[in-house]
Amino acid sequence: MKAFLESLINVKTTQLLDPGIPLGLYTPVDLSVSNKALNGIHIASPDTCQRYIDQVLIRNGAMVAYGGYLEQRNLYSGNADFESHEERRDIHLGVDFWSEAGTEVVAPLKGEVHSYQNNATKGDYGPTIILKHRLRGTIFYTLYGHLSPESISELFVGKVFEQGETLATLGTTDVNVNYAPHLHFQLIVDLQGQQGDYPGVCRASEVDFYQKNCPDPNILLKM
Repeated sequence: MKAFLESLINVKTTQLLDPGIPLGLYTPVDLSVSNKALNGIHIASPDTCQRYIDQVLIRNGAMVAYGGYLEQRNLYSGNADFESHEERRDIHLGVDFWSEAGTEVVAPLKGEVHSYQNNATKGDYGPTIILKHRLRGTIFYTLYGHLSPESISELFVGKVFEQGETLATLGTTDVNVNYAPHLHFQLIVDLQGQQGDYPGVCRASEVDFYQKNCPDPNILLKM
Protein backbone atom coordinates (compact mmCIF):
# COMPACT_ATOMS: atom_id res chain seq x y z
CA MET A 1 0.00 0.00 0.00
CA LYS A 2 2.80 2.42 0.87
CA ALA A 3 4.46 1.87 -2.51
CA PHE A 4 1.11 2.36 -4.26
CA LEU A 5 0.46 5.68 -2.50
CA GLU A 6 3.99 6.87 -3.22
CA SER A 7 3.50 6.07 -6.90
CA LEU A 8 0.31 8.18 -6.98
CA ILE A 9 2.15 11.17 -5.54
CA ASN A 10 4.33 11.27 -8.65
CA VAL A 11 1.48 10.96 -11.16
CA LYS A 12 0.54 14.04 -13.17
CA THR A 13 -3.21 14.38 -13.64
CA THR A 14 -5.52 16.78 -15.41
CA GLN A 15 -8.23 18.57 -13.45
CA LEU A 16 -11.50 16.69 -13.05
CA LEU A 17 -13.95 19.27 -14.33
CA ASP A 18 -14.18 21.41 -17.46
CA PRO A 19 -10.62 22.65 -18.15
CA GLY A 20 -12.18 26.00 -19.08
CA ILE A 21 -12.73 26.55 -15.34
CA PRO A 22 -9.31 27.55 -13.97
CA LEU A 23 -8.21 26.10 -10.65
CA GLY A 24 -8.13 29.65 -9.30
CA LEU A 25 -11.94 29.53 -9.37
CA TYR A 26 -12.10 26.49 -7.06
CA THR A 27 -12.71 26.95 -3.35
CA PRO A 28 -12.83 24.49 -0.43
CA VAL A 29 -16.16 23.87 1.28
CA ASP A 30 -16.81 22.31 4.68
CA LEU A 31 -19.99 20.23 4.96
CA SER A 32 -18.97 18.46 8.16
CA VAL A 33 -20.97 18.28 11.36
CA SER A 34 -18.31 20.48 13.00
CA ASN A 35 -19.06 23.42 10.70
CA LYS A 36 -21.03 25.78 12.93
CA ALA A 37 -22.28 27.70 9.88
CA LEU A 38 -24.49 24.69 9.16
CA ASN A 39 -26.17 24.71 12.57
CA GLY A 40 -29.91 24.89 12.06
CA ILE A 41 -29.57 24.31 8.30
CA HIS A 42 -31.26 21.25 6.81
CA ILE A 43 -28.30 20.46 4.59
CA ALA A 44 -29.87 17.12 3.51
CA SER A 45 -32.35 19.11 1.43
CA PRO A 46 -30.88 19.54 -2.08
CA ASP A 47 -32.33 23.05 -2.41
CA THR A 48 -30.96 24.13 0.96
CA CYS A 49 -27.60 22.54 0.20
CA GLN A 50 -27.47 24.33 -3.16
CA ARG A 51 -28.18 27.68 -1.50
CA TYR A 52 -25.34 27.09 0.96
CA ILE A 53 -22.95 26.05 -1.83
CA ASP A 54 -23.94 29.17 -3.80
CA GLN A 55 -23.17 31.35 -0.79
CA VAL A 56 -19.71 29.78 -0.49
CA LEU A 57 -19.05 30.27 -4.21
CA ILE A 58 -20.21 33.90 -4.23
CA ARG A 59 -18.26 34.74 -1.06
CA ASN A 60 -15.07 33.35 -2.57
CA GLY A 61 -15.60 34.46 -6.17
CA ALA A 62 -15.49 30.81 -7.27
CA MET A 63 -17.23 28.46 -9.69
CA VAL A 64 -16.47 25.11 -8.06
CA ALA A 65 -16.57 24.14 -4.37
CA TYR A 66 -14.72 20.99 -3.37
CA GLY A 67 -13.83 18.82 -0.38
CA GLY A 68 -15.28 16.19 1.89
CA TYR A 69 -12.82 13.33 2.30
CA LEU A 70 -13.58 11.52 5.60
CA GLU A 71 -16.01 14.28 6.61
CA GLN A 72 -18.72 13.25 9.03
CA ARG A 73 -21.85 14.81 7.55
CA ASN A 74 -25.53 15.43 8.20
CA LEU A 75 -26.04 15.41 4.43
CA TYR A 76 -27.57 11.92 4.61
CA SER A 77 -29.97 12.56 7.50
CA GLY A 78 -33.48 11.24 7.04
CA ASN A 79 -32.47 8.66 4.44
CA ALA A 80 -33.31 5.14 5.60
CA ASP A 81 -30.48 3.62 3.57
CA PHE A 82 -27.97 5.49 5.74
CA GLU A 83 -29.80 5.17 9.06
CA SER A 84 -31.27 1.65 8.93
CA HIS A 85 -28.80 0.17 11.44
CA GLU A 86 -27.81 1.04 15.00
CA GLU A 87 -24.82 2.94 13.66
CA ARG A 88 -25.55 5.39 10.85
CA ARG A 89 -23.39 5.77 7.76
CA ASP A 90 -22.19 9.35 7.62
CA ILE A 91 -18.42 9.35 6.89
CA HIS A 92 -17.74 10.45 3.31
CA LEU A 93 -15.12 8.45 1.40
CA GLY A 94 -14.49 10.62 -1.65
CA VAL A 95 -14.05 14.23 -2.66
CA ASP A 96 -17.06 16.16 -3.96
CA PHE A 97 -16.87 18.87 -6.61
CA TRP A 98 -19.98 21.05 -6.48
CA SER A 99 -20.75 22.74 -9.79
CA GLU A 100 -23.60 23.30 -12.22
CA ALA A 101 -25.45 20.41 -13.84
CA GLY A 102 -24.04 19.78 -17.30
CA THR A 103 -20.46 20.63 -16.29
CA GLU A 104 -18.00 18.38 -18.10
CA VAL A 105 -16.18 15.67 -16.15
CA VAL A 106 -12.69 14.89 -17.45
CA ALA A 107 -10.65 11.71 -17.06
CA PRO A 108 -7.74 12.74 -14.79
CA LEU A 109 -5.55 9.95 -16.20
CA LYS A 110 -5.86 7.19 -18.78
CA GLY A 111 -8.25 4.40 -17.88
CA GLU A 112 -10.77 1.95 -19.26
CA VAL A 113 -14.40 1.48 -18.27
CA HIS A 114 -14.59 -1.26 -15.67
CA SER A 115 -18.35 -0.94 -15.12
CA TYR A 116 -21.20 1.54 -15.00
CA GLN A 117 -24.86 1.70 -14.01
CA ASN A 118 -27.60 3.98 -12.83
CA ASN A 119 -27.77 3.62 -9.03
CA ALA A 120 -31.19 5.20 -8.89
CA THR A 121 -32.15 4.60 -5.24
CA LYS A 122 -32.71 7.87 -3.38
CA GLY A 123 -29.46 8.96 -1.74
CA ASP A 124 -27.26 6.81 -4.00
CA TYR A 125 -25.06 7.98 -6.91
CA GLY A 126 -27.48 8.01 -9.81
CA PRO A 127 -25.56 7.37 -13.06
CA THR A 128 -22.08 6.10 -12.13
CA ILE A 129 -18.88 5.20 -13.99
CA ILE A 130 -15.94 3.21 -12.61
CA LEU A 131 -12.62 3.38 -14.49
CA LYS A 132 -9.84 0.83 -14.17
CA HIS A 133 -6.24 2.08 -14.20
CA ARG A 134 -2.87 0.38 -14.44
CA LEU A 135 0.11 2.12 -12.91
CA ARG A 136 3.53 0.47 -12.79
CA GLY A 137 1.99 -2.97 -12.57
CA THR A 138 -0.65 -1.97 -10.01
CA ILE A 139 -4.38 -1.91 -10.78
CA PHE A 140 -6.70 0.56 -9.06
CA TYR A 141 -10.03 2.22 -9.76
CA THR A 142 -11.67 5.64 -9.80
CA LEU A 143 -15.41 6.15 -9.30
CA TYR A 144 -17.46 9.03 -10.72
CA GLY A 145 -20.95 9.47 -9.28
CA HIS A 146 -23.94 11.80 -9.78
CA LEU A 147 -23.58 11.99 -13.56
CA SER A 148 -26.13 12.69 -16.26
CA PRO A 149 -28.00 9.77 -17.89
CA GLU A 150 -26.39 10.69 -21.21
CA SER A 151 -22.99 9.93 -19.68
CA ILE A 152 -23.72 6.20 -19.64
CA SER A 153 -26.20 5.87 -22.51
CA GLU A 154 -23.62 4.77 -25.10
CA LEU A 155 -20.88 3.53 -22.80
CA PHE A 156 -19.39 0.03 -22.93
CA VAL A 157 -17.08 -2.00 -20.71
CA GLY A 158 -13.48 -1.73 -21.89
CA LYS A 159 -13.88 1.68 -23.54
CA VAL A 160 -10.63 3.60 -23.11
CA PHE A 161 -10.55 7.23 -22.02
CA GLU A 162 -7.32 9.08 -22.51
CA GLN A 163 -6.10 11.53 -19.90
CA GLY A 164 -7.93 14.83 -20.36
CA GLU A 165 -10.73 13.33 -22.44
CA THR A 166 -14.32 14.22 -21.56
CA LEU A 167 -15.78 11.32 -19.60
CA ALA A 168 -19.23 12.56 -18.58
CA THR A 169 -21.33 15.51 -17.48
CA LEU A 170 -22.89 16.29 -14.11
CA GLY A 171 -26.51 15.31 -13.55
CA THR A 172 -29.42 17.34 -12.24
CA THR A 173 -30.95 16.77 -8.80
CA ASP A 174 -33.74 14.57 -10.15
CA VAL A 175 -31.32 12.09 -11.75
CA ASN A 176 -28.53 12.23 -9.16
CA VAL A 177 -31.13 11.06 -6.64
CA ASN A 178 -31.72 14.03 -4.37
CA TYR A 179 -28.47 15.97 -4.17
CA ALA A 180 -27.45 19.37 -5.44
CA PRO A 181 -25.41 18.87 -8.65
CA HIS A 182 -21.88 17.67 -7.98
CA LEU A 183 -19.30 15.04 -8.82
CA HIS A 184 -18.41 12.39 -6.27
CA PHE A 185 -14.85 11.23 -7.04
CA GLN A 186 -13.34 8.28 -5.18
CA LEU A 187 -10.14 6.25 -5.32
CA ILE A 188 -10.60 2.50 -4.76
CA VAL A 189 -7.88 -0.11 -4.39
CA ASP A 190 -10.12 -3.22 -4.28
CA LEU A 191 -13.69 -3.14 -5.65
CA GLN A 192 -14.50 -6.31 -3.72
CA GLY A 193 -16.33 -7.76 -6.70
CA GLN A 194 -18.73 -4.86 -7.14
CA GLN A 195 -19.89 -3.60 -10.52
CA GLY A 196 -20.93 -0.03 -11.25
CA ASP A 197 -21.19 0.81 -7.57
CA TYR A 198 -19.13 0.95 -4.38
CA PRO A 199 -19.87 2.50 -0.95
CA GLY A 200 -19.13 6.20 -0.87
CA VAL A 201 -20.16 6.65 2.76
CA CYS A 202 -19.29 4.42 5.71
CA ARG A 203 -19.86 4.02 9.45
CA ALA A 204 -17.34 5.36 11.95
CA SER A 205 -16.51 1.79 12.98
CA GLU A 206 -15.51 1.01 9.36
CA VAL A 207 -13.18 3.94 8.78
CA ASP A 208 -9.94 2.00 9.31
CA PHE A 209 -10.77 -0.42 6.49
CA TYR A 210 -12.15 2.14 4.05
CA GLN A 211 -9.38 4.66 4.63
CA LYS A 212 -6.93 2.01 3.39
CA ASN A 213 -9.11 0.79 0.53
CA CYS A 214 -10.21 4.28 -0.52
CA PRO A 215 -7.19 6.57 -0.03
CA ASP A 216 -7.50 10.35 -0.03
CA PRO A 217 -8.13 11.39 -3.69
CA ASN A 218 -6.00 14.48 -3.04
CA ILE A 219 -2.95 12.20 -3.19
CA LEU A 220 -3.77 11.87 -6.87
CA LEU A 221 -5.43 15.23 -7.58
CA LYS A 222 -3.06 17.35 -5.48
CA MET A 223 -5.76 19.91 -4.68
